[in-house]
Amino acid sequence: MIKIKQAIIVEGKYDKIKLSSLVDAVIITTNGYGIFKDKEKLSLIRYYAEKTGIIILTDSDSSGFKIRGYLKGAISRGSIKHVYIPDILGKEKRKDKPSAEGKLGVEGIKSEIILEAFRKAGISADESSRKPDITSVVFYELGLSGSANSSELRRKLQKSLGLPELMSNTALMEVLNTMMDAEALAEKIAQIKEDADEI
Repeated sequence: MIKIKQAIIVEGKYDKIKLSSLVDAVIITTNGYGIFKDKEKLSLIRYYAEKTGIIILTDSDSSGFKIRGYLKGAISRGSIKHVYIPDILGKEKRKDKPSAEGKLGVEGIKSEIILEAFRKAGISADESSRKPDITSVVFYELGLSGSANSSELRRKLQKSLGLPELMSNTALMEVLNTMMDAEALAEKIAQIKEDADEI
């Protein structure tokens, strides 16, 4: 398992499952062409492009390149790296027949080939990574979950950090762990509460 600081963009949930077994990183799915209409998801990807950089890893078929091209055009700031998997013919185990172009997607490619593709793109493990310490317990203790005004507090926090509103608690936790530690989050929440009292 290698730790990668950039967020990785893949097409679907099976790609995400495959990648989760190989890398420790934030992994975001485009839901195929769904990204073309999903403004919230796109703003999250833009956020990561600026904060940590993103890695785009789509299938090597025409759909994959279309999604890759769209993201490249839609993200004007930050860092984008491209990882390309080779063209390997075959079909995924869970599918009845091969894709239209007969190529294996990210989910069907052997793990070592994916890791080699990362190496070829010059992406190495982030050795200096700290252990994420913003957990569901921290969320509860800070009032971000489990209390009557938790959703309002989360909304204010997301707004103050320039994050999209429709994020789940888990997604928010993942993002916060790339931005700060639990102590910095506690200070941020205290500041938000203080500002609310002054109104």
